[in-house]
Amino acid sequence: MTWFESPAQAAALLTEAGYLADNATATTTFLAGALEKPLLLEGPAGVGKTELAKAVARATGAELVRLQCYEGLDEARALYEWNYKKQLLRIQAQSGSSDGADWNQTHDDIFTEEFLLTRPLLTAIRRDEPTVLLIDEVDKTDIEVEGLLLEVLSDFQVTIPELGTVAAKRRPFVVLTSNASRELSEAVKRRCLYLHLDYPDAEREREILQSQVPDLDDKIAEQLVVTVGRLRDLELKKAPSIAESVDWARTLIALEIRDLDDKAITDTLGAVLKHASDQQRAIKELRLNR
Repeated sequence: MTWFESPAQAAALLTEAGYLADNATATTTFLAGALEKPLLLEGPAGVGKTELAKAVARATGAELVRLQCYEGLDEARALYEWNYKKQLLRIQAQSGSSDGADWNQTHDDIFTEEFLLTRPLLTAIRRDEPTVLLIDEVDKTDIEVEGLLLEVLSDFQVTIPELGTVAAKRRPFVVLTSNASRELSEAVKRRCLYLHLDYPDAEREREILQSQVPDLDDKIAEQLVVTVGRLRDLELKKAPSIAESVDWARTLIALEIRDLDDKAITDTLGAVLKHASDQQRAIKELRLNR
């Protein structure tokens, strides 16, 4: 499967799927498909890393398989595990049968496809249909988990000791995202194309808002973009994401607010800032600088 014919086509299809990609994003997305290499997206939370993977799936008609990473993630939740309860029942059934099956026969019987529980990485590798594999927030896992990813990222295969090696019949489009809360290993980075996504400039964010919230008035769109930019310049616990800017725009439309003055900001800031201390600081700073 050819994911995209060119960077220009990638940009056009992503736009149709609701994702406005700049030249660097469109080019790197095209190359990830053309070279069949995983794409590592790094940047602050809320800049559209996860959404890019979803947009690739929508734009190409592929199935999205997602591995959400977290501290404590292990092989059983990322790759596969055996259905131990079902295996135990089979062992008990065979031990009580008149056939008197020996252990070698029992072992071969219980380590088969019937007892295998596939998790996201193995699921994506085994699919025959076009697949986008999203490994989301990989920086939240323990560094040991990165070792589980290397075989998938380099060879697009998974080795199961009891069954052998399962290689991809159709290589998935792999996207890894990281908020850079810790440095990823060089082994992972070496296997990927790399793209850093940051908050968009004012013009790009206005375009995003107008594409996602077409009913938004030009005047209030300008006010919102300027205000969000000022919020991101403050030292907040959590700077506003693009998704939260869109939520704020929809909030203003729902309340029929046509001027983002001090009262409007105070009344609706909960749509964009989710910490009380951030809201208090923002209200104070925005009023001081008006």
